[in-house]
Amino acid sequence: MKNKILSAAPSRRQFILNGAQALAAGWAGSSLAETASMPRSETLVQQLYGSLKEEQRKALCFAYDDPRRLKVDNNWHIVPQRLRDTLGADQQDLVRQIFDGLHSEEYKKEVWRQFDHDNKGDGGFASSSIALFGEPGQGKFQFVLTGRHCTRRCDGDSEAGVAFGGPIFYGHAAKGFYEKPGHEGNAYWFQAKRANEVFQALDGRQRELALLGDARDEAGNKTIKLTGKTKGLEGIPMTELSADQKGLVRLVLADLLKPFRKEDAAETLKLIEAAGFDHLHMAFYKNHDVGEDGVWDVWQIEGPSMVWYFRGDPHVHCWAHIRESA
Repeated sequence: MKNKILSAAPSRRQFILNGAQALAAGWAGSSLAETASMPRSETLVQQLYGSLKEEQRKALCFAYDDPRRLKVDNNWHIVPQRLRDTLGADQQDLVRQIFDGLHSEEYKKEVWRQFDHDNKGDGGFASSSIALFGEPGQGKFQFVLTGRHCTRRCDGDSEAGVAFGGPIFYGHAAKGFYEKPGHEGNAYWFQAKRANEVFQALDGRQRELALLGDARDEAGNKTIKLTGKTKGLEGIPMTELSADQKGLVRLVLADLLKPFRKEDAAETLKLIEAAGFDHLHMAFYKNHDVGEDGVWDVWQIEGPSMVWYFRGDPHVHCWAHIRESA
């Protein structure tokens, strides 16, 4: 299968021609002007789809309602075939550009540093896997890329009211599987430092509400299952915070979104606000204190239709799921 799929990859000349034809086709009945206004990554997904040969589509393309589309985990491959086994060099470069475009100019170098580091032992970027759901240019679609410490999606807002197109995952094991206090070199530890500023700003009673024992388990999609509840969630509710303390929580949200492109960050904040900022709860977990230094490595922000779970023990895992409603 490996050799068969690779041999089906188009020549560079045909690849460029296919890409131009795909772009000219437009998006699901849209005009060329509308197509040009689509985010760059979505446009490239359509180009990639148009370049695929039949054998490649059999391996990588599925119906939009396939259950694999919304799966998430900390280390997995959405299809067994890796990029190196299924796509030609030009197609792999398109996938790189799609992934690159999903991240902010400010932070994409750190994202690549993490991805290249954590997937180095398996062959780097070419060891990741992709799948395409639906038909780009003909209706709802989604591109999904997976690998160690990575689940990313690109869907052109095919499904309204869902941030990032569904649950995502990012993480980093910077200095080995068991990181030391301070998580030196970790691409995402800055987010935990901001969260700990919130804890330090709490008074004694507030800390009692916020600091719990054991955090939730990691179990794929169950990790970020939404409850729909506005009360009774773990940790301290935003209604117990002062205006200044709420401001710090908003800074945490801004840092959580810092790695991602502006349109996804803006949509996420819009959905969080629509569900009610005061319905959010923030929790810290004392039984996962790496080095027992009182800097909480594991914490989360949860609302009725969102979970952002940061687990820094033994290294950083971050799970995110935000919707308009649960």
